[in-house]
Amino acid sequence: MLDLTTIILTYNEELHIRRCLENVCPISKKVYVIDSPSTDSTVDICKEFPNVEVVVHKYPGNQAAQYNWAIDNIKIDTEWTLRIDADEYLLPELVKEIVDKLPSLPKEITGIEFKRRHIFMGKWVKHGIYPVVMMRMCRTGCGRYADRIMDEHMVLTQGKSVVFENDFCDHSLINVSDYCRKHLDYAQREAAVVLDETYGLSKDDIVKGMSDLREDESLGKEAEKKHKKKNKYNSLPLFWRSFAYFIFRYVLKGGFLDGKEGFVFAFIQGWWFRTMVDVKILEAKKSLEQKGYSLKSLGSEGKNELKKYIKENWNISL
Repeated sequence: MLDLTTIILTYNEELHIRRCLENVCPISKKVYVIDSPSTDSTVDICKEFPNVEVVVHKYPGNQAAQYNWAIDNIKIDTEWTLRIDADEYLLPELVKEIVDKLPSLPKEITGIEFKRRHIFMGKWVKHGIYPVVMMRMCRTGCGRYADRIMDEHMVLTQGKSVVFENDFCDHSLINVSDYCRKHLDYAQREAAVVLDETYGLSKDDIVKGMSDLREDESLGKEAEKKHKKKNKYNSLPLFWRSFAYFIFRYVLKGGFLDGKEGFVFAFIQGWWFRTMVDVKILEAKKSLEQKGYSLKSLGSEGKNELKKYIKENWNISL
């Protein structure tokens, strides 16, 4: 067992939580499940594991804020902290790598990035976007999540990160209909982020990006690259960009090699989801134009109206 605390954020995860806990409990001194709270059997399943403690905290509206609340309010007395989602698990090769390398890492290494492998409809989608590299482990007290409502990333307040060789899996067991409904919610949040960054709507850090990091903070190298690519993507015309992204993932990056499952995955994530983000942005812009606001020179009154629209229609406060 490692000198490690694992944090899992949950809401109605009875479909996934047992698999996740069976995966991380053997290597963790303590596992905290931060529940939102659930109305299914998530908590009952957690009680079956002796080193798991459930802490109920009302969901603040995004994963980053929930995780940051956890590390600020629960007692973590291990050297390392791992964050993993309920529908994720570490592959045996990654578990071995963590066990072998973690105790001997030099002190200046405070963050660890892992490669994420997507399992969709029971199949590993090997092409298109693999591997997605994400920082998921840090020395306790050295990392927290940037305050974003979407596309959150861990930020190091000191030290630097290293990328491990092996994978963890994002393997949701929900059906495709629920998967699409989930992405409709993601589309609203992503649209709010884009509108905020385009028009400067928020005065706080809720959609803080790379440019807002303090000099003593740093993202992982792959997260920095992703932010730069996303900024470039958001500068492209609506709708054309989602089609171009699908072609990039499915054709140029070889998504077609993953068969029917690969097509569905690339279509939902790479075209349909990104198109829905643009639909939401277009809806918001048209609402402002109908009220007589100019998007080319959106003053403070127009910005307030846009924030009001986002709150009333998407239930997102900026």
